[in-house]
Amino acid sequence: MTPGPRNLITDIAGLRVGNAEDATLKSGTTVLVGAAPFVASVAVMGGAPGTRETDLLEPDKMAPAVDALVLSGGSAFGLAAAQGVMDALAEQGRGFAVGPARVPIVPAAILFDLLNGGDKAWAANPYPALGRSALANAAVDFALGTAGAGTGATTAMLKGGLGSASLRRGEITVGALVAANPVGSVTTPGTGHFWAAPFELGREFGGLGPDPAPQHLDLAQSRKLAALAPGANTTIAVVATDARLTKAQARRMAVAAHDGIARAVVPAHTPMDGDLVFAAATGAVEMTAPDWQMIEICHAAATCLSRAIARAVFHATPAPEDTMPCWSSGGPG
Repeated sequence: MTPGPRNLITDIAGLRVGNAEDATLKSGTTVLVGAAPFVASVAVMGGAPGTRETDLLEPDKMAPAVDALVLSGGSAFGLAAAQGVMDALAEQGRGFAVGPARVPIVPAAILFDLLNGGDKAWAANPYPALGRSALANAAVDFALGTAGAGTGATTAMLKGGLGSASLRRGEITVGALVAANPVGSVTTPGTGHFWAAPFELGREFGGLGPDPAPQHLDLAQSRKLAALAPGANTTIAVVATDARLTKAQARRMAVAAHDGIARAVVPAHTPMDGDLVFAAATGAVEMTAPDWQMIEICHAAATCLSRAIARAVFHATPAPEDTMPCWSSGGPG
């Protein structure tokens, strides 16, 4: 397996990603949209999720495909970003056909970034406009780090962010997109070594390699918990492939991808995280050996997600009133 040419989820043909953020708000939104509707499912393993329209993604529900997926900051307020995306898609004539009507299907998930130093005293909810802008910005190239839904993200010891990564195996491409805002740490205690280091390809997040020191079971004291409220967390992600998957297979890919969170964040899936992974499949590539290829796809999804989480933190940049230091500024892990 090797990364795609961009090492982004948009190495999957037909997928685009758009970011929109507000520096004063210290928050933002990220949209994944397809050239055509795509099969999608979801797996939630955190204890405090915030979602919209995820019930439709269960394999037994009738919606055959979705038009876009939204990751957003803003806690429950950020779910309104999906409305801005939905409205813009409706203007484009997209959506699930119900007789003469068309209804865009836009599931969404949010992270909590309301206590990160930004100005949250808005008169009107800013997230519908951010969602609309993110969709308008959708392209195959997009910013990582302090961008989109990762703008106000934090981790236990460092600033979080938006990350992405990809892998190719034969004709099949797998990618991940993540807004990393966990209660846990992405680096080993007191260092800049990423927990995801065993899965790094090249120097995509610094090339430091694994921490050579023995790792103990005790958790490091969290700077985040000391500075912010205990519930100011959640890692939300999308894993995608161009393989033709059913909704049930897409859900299995989402479940497997959660291992990528556990390999990159310690601790993961806590009661105070809303850890959620969407799965998307464009269906452009027919599997020739589906049993084995599904194993490879699930493995690649977890690996891409681990790398994407590390890349999110690696690419984060400092901004006024930050509550956490950036990895790039030499902040301790």
